[in-house]
Amino acid sequence: MRILWLKTELLHPVDKGGKIRTYQMLKELKKEHHITYLTLDDGSASQDAIRLSGEYAHETITVPHKTTAKFSSEFYFELVRNVASPLPYALQKYVSREMKRVTQQIVDANVFDIAVYDFLTPVVNMPDQLEIPTLLFQHNVEAEIWRRHFENAENALKRAYFKVQYDRVRVFEREACKRFDRVVAVSKEDAETMERNYGVQNVSDVATGVDTEFFAPSPSAAKDPFNIVFTGSMDWLPNDDAIKWFTAEILPLIRARVPQVTLTVVGRNPSPSLLGLSGWDDAITVTGRVDDVRPYMEKASVYIVPIRIGGGTRLKIFEAMAMEIPVVSTAIGAEGLPVKDAVEIPLRDRPTEFADAVVQLLQQKQIARELTENAARKVRNENGWEAVAREFARHCEQAIKEPRRARSVTPETRKQAAAGSAV
Repeated sequence: MRILWLKTELLHPVDKGGKIRTYQMLKELKKEHHITYLTLDDGSASQDAIRLSGEYAHETITVPHKTTAKFSSEFYFELVRNVASPLPYALQKYVSREMKRVTQQIVDANVFDIAVYDFLTPVVNMPDQLEIPTLLFQHNVEAEIWRRHFENAENALKRAYFKVQYDRVRVFEREACKRFDRVVAVSKEDAETMERNYGVQNVSDVATGVDTEFFAPSPSAAKDPFNIVFTGSMDWLPNDDAIKWFTAEILPLIRARVPQVTLTVVGRNPSPSLLGLSGWDDAITVTGRVDDVRPYMEKASVYIVPIRIGGGTRLKIFEAMAMEIPVVSTAIGAEGLPVKDAVEIPLRDRPTEFADAVVQLLQQKQIARELTENAARKVRNENGWEAVAREFARHCEQAIKEPRRARSVTPETRKQAAAGSAV
């Protein structure tokens, strides 16, 4: 197949879940298919990012596009300005008339078998009539993330803001899914949610994978018997919420029984409030971006995933399982993953139960060892990237063979697109 892959960022550095999944899948797909990678580029990637794109694409085409840094004064100004827009801010900031023009130009001038839109964000720049088969790769059900945001919001102002964003994302996502010949989710649960909430019939799912050679236990690693660790992009709101909830509601319960416990939070762009945690509490370390998360994971005795908000599947859980680190997660944190409670990882939603599970794994090494052995065996036998990419390619081929779907642009979508193009 000749695949046009559309995204809103270059993949290097490969430092967050969405990038990791796309990078690993494209590396495998590139072995048998021709990949043209078309993306927005805000200039924040390293000088090597385009050169390294040869690892996952035969050609890379970038369209310059400026996005505003989170937590800057301009960022907050844009949030206020977005109040009057029918587009959610998370999508509006990626609107690019040039991206839409270049997409149409490339499709008209080349022979592609299919166009794959990776995440919902590049769909804001999808031409009205794209005369090739199309597939939407949904790493999350985006509306579900925003629904959980407003349901868990701390105050009335945040709740009102998140509710507005949720309503806008839900409208855009519903109409966007209907424009594609096929939608691929990353879990059976997400696929069923899109079928149920959006009336999408042409939806399927692929499994989550892990690089079991890269994420492997190191026999020489020195463990800290009291350290627990979390890894993830800290500028993603569900991760920020998870650590704030954990440090406020769960960590004090663990400390009451294990006073020596320490927490390491590893991930790029932590918020100022999260950075402040390590300023007043010596037992909490917030690293910011690191080149390699494995040394921090190897040191830890427990890996935590206290996610309350989110969708899709958590690559980080499979990474920890492959490295034989015991994991404690909420049910939402492990949503969509084929893991069994108390067989591979404990799944605990209440602060007291989550704290109990962490303490047990810190203190009872035999139980921790049994869980990690079960977990590692599962991911090594079932979740390599080669098989995941092969399944994804099968969905692409199915979209190509199926009768083309009508791609009518609904009034809701047209209204949102018009608002975006005026930005």
